[in-house]
Amino acid sequence: MVDMDSDLRPSPVPRPRVFPVVGTAPGPRCGHTLTAISGPEGDLSKAKLVLFGGATALEGSSGKSEGAQSTPGSAASGIRLAGATNDVHIFDVRTGKWEKTTPAGEPPSPRAAHAAAAVGNMVVIQGGIGPAGLASEDLHVLDFTDPDRPRWHRVLVSGPGPSARYAHTLSLVANRFLVAMGGNDGKSTLGDAWALDTSEKPYAWRKITDAGEMPSPRMYATAAARSDGLLLLCGGRDVGGTPLGDAYGFARHRDGRWEWHSAPGAMPTGRYQHGAVFVGNRLHISGGAVGGGRMVDEGTSTVVLDTTHGCWVTPTSGASGEDFTRRCRHAVASVGPFVFIYGGLKGSQLLDDLLVADDSNGTELSIFDPRSSAWQQYMESMHGNAAASRMLEKAAAEEAAAAAALNVRRVSAMDDLRCVDEQLDGSGAGGAGGSRASDSPSTNRSSSPDVSLGKDHVPGTTPYTPDVKLWHRAVVVHQENSLRGLVRQLSIDQLDNEGRRVSIYENGGPAGAKEKSPLFTRSMSVTGVHKRVINELLRPRTWKAPEDRRFLLNASEIEELCNNAERIFREEPTVLDVRAPIKIFGDLHGQFGDLMRLFEEYGTPSTAGDITYIDYLFLGDYVDRGSHSLETICLLLALKIEHPRSVHLIRGNHEAHDINALFGFRLECLERLGDEAGVFVWRRINELFNYLPLAAIIESKILCMHGGIGRCIHKVDQIAELKRPITMEDGGPVLMDLLWSDPTTNDSVQGVQPSPRGPGLVTFGPDRVKEFCKNNNLQMIVRAHECVMDGFERFAQGHLITLFSATNYCGTAGNAGAILVLGRDLVMVPKLIHPLPPNTPHTPDSTGGLDEDPPTPHPANDTWMQSINDERPPTPPRGRPHMGSSLEYF
Repeated sequence: MVDMDSDLRPSPVPRPRVFPVVGTAPGPRCGHTLTAISGPEGDLSKAKLVLFGGATALEGSSGKSEGAQSTPGSAASGIRLAGATNDVHIFDVRTGKWEKTTPAGEPPSPRAAHAAAAVGNMVVIQGGIGPAGLASEDLHVLDFTDPDRPRWHRVLVSGPGPSARYAHTLSLVANRFLVAMGGNDGKSTLGDAWALDTSEKPYAWRKITDAGEMPSPRMYATAAARSDGLLLLCGGRDVGGTPLGDAYGFARHRDGRWEWHSAPGAMPTGRYQHGAVFVGNRLHISGGAVGGGRMVDEGTSTVVLDTTHGCWVTPTSGASGEDFTRRCRHAVASVGPFVFIYGGLKGSQLLDDLLVADDSNGTELSIFDPRSSAWQQYMESMHGNAAASRMLEKAAAEEAAAAAALNVRRVSAMDDLRCVDEQLDGSGAGGAGGSRASDSPSTNRSSSPDVSLGKDHVPGTTPYTPDVKLWHRAVVVHQENSLRGLVRQLSIDQLDNEGRRVSIYENGGPAGAKEKSPLFTRSMSVTGVHKRVINELLRPRTWKAPEDRRFLLNASEIEELCNNAERIFREEPTVLDVRAPIKIFGDLHGQFGDLMRLFEEYGTPSTAGDITYIDYLFLGDYVDRGSHSLETICLLLALKIEHPRSVHLIRGNHEAHDINALFGFRLECLERLGDEAGVFVWRRINELFNYLPLAAIIESKILCMHGGIGRCIHKVDQIAELKRPITMEDGGPVLMDLLWSDPTTNDSVQGVQPSPRGPGLVTFGPDRVKEFCKNNNLQMIVRAHECVMDGFERFAQGHLITLFSATNYCGTAGNAGAILVLGRDLVMVPKLIHPLPPNTPHTPDSTGGLDEDPPTPHPANDTWMQSINDERPPTPPRGRPHMGSSLEYF
């Protein structure tokens, strides 16, 4: 028997059955969980709903035997739940079919009123109550890494954590933190909050006690996480049994602080045992109980909190007749714009129906059959046909097999969270190709040092910030046989062309205090053309160059994009003040395929990726040389509009009309947009370039610019004093040095020397770098501007790093591309991609299939504008011997 607070009296309401069952459905139940797991990169066509546990029977409070059910209309004063189970059912979103599965491993005990959250391709289960009383406080993981062979694991967590409890909440915040709150431990209603960082091992719970005024204790509340990391705790029942109608935001700031904040307004009707899930920035709340054996009224059974506008709304229902959402103890999940509701309790009747509501237009909820033609048409239009899905599944299986054969670790979107007992002897899955936590930082996209927690700060003291250090190993992605996601770590000094040893220059002051950000305005941009750009271009695994070379936007849409971005750049300072953790990108030069590869391998700037907890900094030279400058600059501008506080762009020397008129960008605009529109767009984008910031300082210790300090830059203030908009003609020697100067050929060449790039340009020696760092209280300079063979190169004993992100520059250099990932501990990790082999496509084709033996690339898909690069060859790359030449240096 499961005793789960049973104050709902039977009612004569008949049980609705909306749609016929396909497959092995879970059957009637309540107190279960429904968790959505999307396919690779959020592919909705492969999304699954995982239903676990729940109570499958009712027991009246007047002496009925276990398993018996109260009948509708009975006069029993209350009901109890029985038949707790630990079975697992999976709903295929595309086909609308249920399947019961028996995962391998040791399953959790039967339970209901438990909590669940999705972590990558896993479902985490915690707490609940079953026939033997409260379930243990252990975390159980249902692992779908192999979708055909799911497996249960028990997660080992060190130290104290949330006590055994039921009717609590468990959510994943910012794709990283498991947050458990409230519930009942069998003795009292709880008001605590705990967080577990999935990116740090050994796993440990941390009780959150310093986040401001906490909400009152409650049970049977709901908690749902918005895609940008904001958690909404809503409703519940307090210690006196009163239903609550409040809502609170809970978020973690980038400096490690957690903060509570009351949501605007109050829910139209207080409730508990309800369901809640986010669709975009709208929190959908359905059903619930109000006490005294009653459920919410029909008019308010479904309400929505619009977190963008800070208001509660009651959507209109597209279903005729009875309001199907009047129920409690049901389970809710969302996939894309769709809300799924399964089962629950209505009066004395357990439900076994599946409801689907569409929130595509943001105003109306229309309930329909998930196997209807409308659903199928949506899935086909968004994600291609079933054959394409099978091809992707086959490719993923082949990649996994290749990873095992090569004994290397595959990068996943989320840390393993499989620290299970069978791995303790070192023979588990973590052994092959993995690196010991004490030896090096994880290569995972979400793990330290990218997103490591900062040290605790004692109030009233000066915040501690560590010295900047370059990690002694670089993360390298291998592309043999077109396999993706296979990585290894190499000693920096073992790289073929990066051999200078690092001697960190120790000097710098404490970082300034961190500012708070409003919880209810985070990452919520207005609708605009930038949304379309992101939706169509930010597809690291599936983007493909258009065959006809036409660009997806017209001139007026590009103008709108520029106008919106320019408004943001106007408000920014000339020298940006940014914080760690942050990813730094060097020159891209229109090589959009390389940008997608870097996003694919090391994290994507989206709310489904890592933008909620790590910034992105781009060091200029977005256009010219490559054949996809329009894609590159438009996507970066769109990301800036979408995430203005997290995406940072500074100017390079090719962001100038006199340069990009000669080196490809102007020609690309004319070719792809037409002569008249092309000239207009080229001029408008160059006007925007004049507003770009010119440098950035990270944590008051690292100066980032495009070129260098040249001969005349001695203070950061000289850069900050440049007024924008600014052209190269107006910027004078300071702007010329900033965008055009280079380090000397090696550490032995001191002072200021003439540059082979042309008259009036200079190179600067290691003495200039050390002097500049000392005078400006800096520890390091990071710059771009030069192609280097390993994608990054040290200079001045490690005080300066040159960064270049485009591979095989101009189709001839053969260089690797790199980014630098700076963690909160200010450890800087180089992450590399190598050039693709000849005739290897950057991405799968548009249907998702991989070309086995691709033909010679079509000219339209070629990365290089060969005629431009033949006419004006690039700077020879550093890092390997080369013969002297008369090449033009741009």
